[in-house]
Amino acid sequence: MKVISLQSGSRGNCIYVETNKTKLLFDAGISGKAAKARLAAFGKDIRDVDGLFISHDHSDHIKNAGVFSRKFGHKLLVSEKTYQSRSGGLGDVEILHHFQRCERIELGDVCVETHPTPHDGADPCAFVIEAEGKRLGILTDLGYAFAELSGIIRGLDAVMLESNFDPYMLENGPYPYSVQSRIKGDGGHISNQQAAELLIENANDRLSWACLSHISENNNTPETALSVFQKALKPSGKKIQLFAASQREAACMPEI
Repeated sequence: MKVISLQSGSRGNCIYVETNKTKLLFDAGISGKAAKARLAAFGKDIRDVDGLFISHDHSDHIKNAGVFSRKFGHKLLVSEKTYQSRSGGLGDVEILHHFQRCERIELGDVCVETHPTPHDGADPCAFVIEAEGKRLGILTDLGYAFAELSGIIRGLDAVMLESNFDPYMLENGPYPYSVQSRIKGDGGHISNQQAAELLIENANDRLSWACLSHISENNNTPETALSVFQKALKPSGKKIQLFAASQREAACMPEI
């Protein structure tokens, strides 16, 4: 399974996943032009994508879903509540499929599981992608470290895991108290330390890498997030490759 983070963060999110027979995108919070160019840099044609999954209705995940559908002919897979929340701003969608919470969707040689999260969207979900016995988690916009996450992580070979904020930077940054409360509340995001604890407590030996994702530009840095994970990993003895997804450029992860 090949994984390319095309962009991750409040500026926009989009992840490419490719197996032997299937090519998928997860979220469409960046422009079609940017997605096309970034995939082309890795020798991929965006028009070859078999399906576009949307996690929830916040603009940094869904705002260009209609463009991707019309311009590239992508099949849009999204929950009905998420679609209805934003349908007025998406324009025409060529091919539309509504998935349900906790559904397993088969496309080619891939099975995509949808897992509901307590993030404060209309009907947010995380994804687990399985192909040929390998399992990738796309776990961002989580709200908080809810109980089901432990079991999900235990069964993964790799994970794109939210590591959104550093508490000190959040409390001393530019955001008003109301926004700070939303970010660290049960419907917002999880911190570096929360994410690191979640990963280390639940990762099995099969988990080869974790890409820290949705890193805040104002309340975190990739270096800060990686440092927290590295410090937490050291005493655990677990061998997990760590990466940090960017708000501004694409990155290809190791194959699983």
